[in-house]
Amino acid sequence: MIKIKVNPEDFVVEEVAGLPMRKHGNFCVYRLKKRGWNTVDVLKRISQTFSIPFSDLSYGGKKDKYAITSQYITIARQSADRVASAVSPSPKKDTKELARTQQALYPPTPDNEKWGDENYSMSLVGLMDRPMGPDLITGNRFQITVRDVADAELTQALREIECIKKDGFPNYFDDQRFGSFDARQGFIAEKIIKKHYNGALRAYFSGIHPEDSREEKEYRKYFYENWGNWHACLEGAASKFEKEAFRYLGKHSNGFVTILQRISHEKMGLFFSAYQSHLWNELLRKITHAITNGKSTYRNLLPTGAGIFNPAQDDNGCPSLVAMYPDTNQNSLPAQEVSHRSGGVHLTASKGIAGSYLFPSHGDEKITAYLGSLVIPMPASNIKMPDTFTKILYSDVLKTHEIKAHMFNTKKIRDGFFKGIERRAIVVPEDLVVDYSKDEIYTGNKKLILNFFLPRACYGTMLIKRIFC
Repeated sequence: MIKIKVNPEDFVVEEVAGLPMRKHGNFCVYRLKKRGWNTVDVLKRISQTFSIPFSDLSYGGKKDKYAITSQYITIARQSADRVASAVSPSPKKDTKELARTQQALYPPTPDNEKWGDENYSMSLVGLMDRPMGPDLITGNRFQITVRDVADAELTQALREIECIKKDGFPNYFDDQRFGSFDARQGFIAEKIIKKHYNGALRAYFSGIHPEDSREEKEYRKYFYENWGNWHACLEGAASKFEKEAFRYLGKHSNGFVTILQRISHEKMGLFFSAYQSHLWNELLRKITHAITNGKSTYRNLLPTGAGIFNPAQDDNGCPSLVAMYPDTNQNSLPAQEVSHRSGGVHLTASKGIAGSYLFPSHGDEKITAYLGSLVIPMPASNIKMPDTFTKILYSDVLKTHEIKAHMFNTKKIRDGFFKGIERRAIVVPEDLVVDYSKDEIYTGNKKLILNFFLPRACYGTMLIKRIFC
């Protein structure tokens, strides 16, 4: 079975951004390179090391932990000067001097050098009059090494890659987007918009996530099992925020909204973004189901002339994938990858932590053309779907989750909101170059190296899923 991220060096990501550099500015722009860190944790380390407010640090996007990544961050000028003074007692305020002091503190690390104990480096690149944000990111360049590839898998992968160069791949949000999802308790944002504030807060303090260590899982399990016993929760609390929250709940048993309002803007934004992305994934999967099996209820909903529906049964009278796994349930697809042929279209599903990813085979020009031109807005209160077909399916997704569009407007949680931005259903990687050779780790098999560029908010790991599903 293929393997990725065997070593951090197997997954290299370089952020590409359009930065409005200025001769003078209140924000210092740095190139941050890291190995084995997620973005937020390394910024917390910088904040703690130099006693600067975490709020003075800004970034555009979170980068993979088990990887080597480089990205742009900004530090508010007053804090950047303080960091510089850690090296130079009286640093000058000009850009060149700042650059010299910062590079002395965090020298750029060549790829052929060993990392230091901190496993990150940082160098000043200029000034801006605004902080770094996701709107400045153009995209990311990837170099991904896939290991333990058998000869038969390699042959199939190379054929698939040629199709992807032309047709692209489904633009699902991958599992990295759902780090706040707990399989037992669901999405925090879903509970908030349904006004289940007690459940939302419980999920926040006791949610168990895939990357959690054994110690972290046991720690969160304690809160889950003792929820409502605020004295016990207070005894098990470690952080200042936990202690304040459980002490408050001990005095105000229904004070869940008050505590939720104290969660940071950044964290609350991640919770809402995760749930919104999940709903978008659900809609794309439902669209893919529908256009490849031709349910009678959807048959005439596509724009005139689309004509891409296939029979609900294949030539051998076998039921379609949707008939086998009803699309009204996000977890209805089997745990293992499955494939099924419906009306000549081969469907493959790969399970994710918050639902499955469904891929149609290449070759059907009408399906490819429809999906390739489809732009789907992110779920929000006031959005317009591109056609009646997607509008009906979107209504089905909301109904399945027992939510209505107006519920996306949250009033009690000030930092909870949904933006109705648009996202393409299919993304085509740019400058996709492939190489392969003997795998020095898994002898007898090959390693496949892919270099490519994707627009922002698109996932290189989803490309790998598409190739090897």
